[in-house]
Amino acid sequence: MSQTQKELKLKHLFDGGAWNVYDPNVLNLGVGAPGTDLLEPCCDIFHQATAHCLERERSTNQSLIFQYGPKSGNFEVRREIANYFSSQYDVPMKSEDLIITTGATQGLHFLISTLIDFKGYIFVDEFTYMIALDSMKEFTSLTLVPIKLNDDGVDLHDLEEQVAKAAFKSNDKEFWSIYYTIPTYHNPTGILFSPAVCRGIVDLARKYDFLVVCDDVYNILHYGEKPQHARLLSYDVSSDVSYKGNVISNGSFSKIIGPGVRLGWLEVPARLKPHLLQNGLIQSGGCFNNYTAGIVGSLFELNLAQKHIKRLHEAYKDRMLATIEILKSELPTDCKMLEPSGGYFIWIRLPDPLDASEFLQYCLEHEKIAFIVGARFALANDMGKQHFRLSIAFHGKQKLQDGARRLCRALNGYRKTIKV
Repeated sequence: MSQTQKELKLKHLFDGGAWNVYDPNVLNLGVGAPGTDLLEPCCDIFHQATAHCLERERSTNQSLIFQYGPKSGNFEVRREIANYFSSQYDVPMKSEDLIITTGATQGLHFLISTLIDFKGYIFVDEFTYMIALDSMKEFTSLTLVPIKLNDDGVDLHDLEEQVAKAAFKSNDKEFWSIYYTIPTYHNPTGILFSPAVCRGIVDLARKYDFLVVCDDVYNILHYGEKPQHARLLSYDVSSDVSYKGNVISNGSFSKIIGPGVRLGWLEVPARLKPHLLQNGLIQSGGCFNNYTAGIVGSLFELNLAQKHIKRLHEAYKDRMLATIEILKSELPTDCKMLEPSGGYFIWIRLPDPLDASEFLQYCLEHEKIAFIVGARFALANDMGKQHFRLSIAFHGKQKLQDGARRLCRALNGYRKTIKV
């Protein structure tokens, strides 16, 4: 192994890889991030918000934004977040239930390290966010268990069967296990979990006392009828006789403001917040992102965040509907496409015996198009062979329409090479 390091001078997360999303020679339809055109206004609105925030710090707040912040995050910032999402969800979000994080992945890592018995289990959907899987695998003493997915959400029978088989009483941590999911516009499938499935998850969590952690990063990105309940957390009602507080909502501004802001939040039940605030990491450093949280608080105070989020929402909707229209028209009829009603992603299943990895290589060679194959989202090695995920977030509408047409053309060409 080399003992020296080379400075690559990279500019973004996707730089230096085989399928750089900024590379004009390859149309990368896999990256789940907003594109340059959507992020361009951030320089101006963050300039205004920073000036607003720092002037107040200098004049009335003793520059405390540069101090270790309160462990939950500044009250005014949490209040701005709670007020905005209360209006989006049509149900109250309480500032006292929030803990500021640096994003959903860090939030997940924080929850696992604090609340879960290290001899325990993590239950995941059979297809799920691939980087979350990577993070979970770092906890090598935990056992990861995949659970079947249906078109309306997780298979409740399989979830209960697996949970009942593994359940034990933890003497060390608050929970013996966690079920991690993305119930609203699921990554990678785009599924919106049905009310019946959401209620069933909460019932099982209470029955077997495991923690449910929801990546709630796409919830307000609906492109048709607004969901009645935008969060699985809404089904864990505190007035229920059986209520304990088993669900945590893990939010982020990465998809709706910009990933580089590195700001998110956890919405946690009252019984769990003290456990999280006793974690050594947060006791040592206080708020995980105190400075940027203050700037984003001003962004909301000035109504700049609201306008920016609305602009991104409208762009995503336009891109999703346009891409879906092309695929519905030109995708071979023996392919299965889950048509999402919100979020970032389109999930496609190829017919037997087509292989998504081989199709990807064909697309790169013949159309210079890239996507992410289904196996990347699966815990089991034999899953996802015929699936792949497309993202509508990065490229503009015309590029996506062109890419969808070329993808379908490539699929017809690929089929001919294997006589299907």
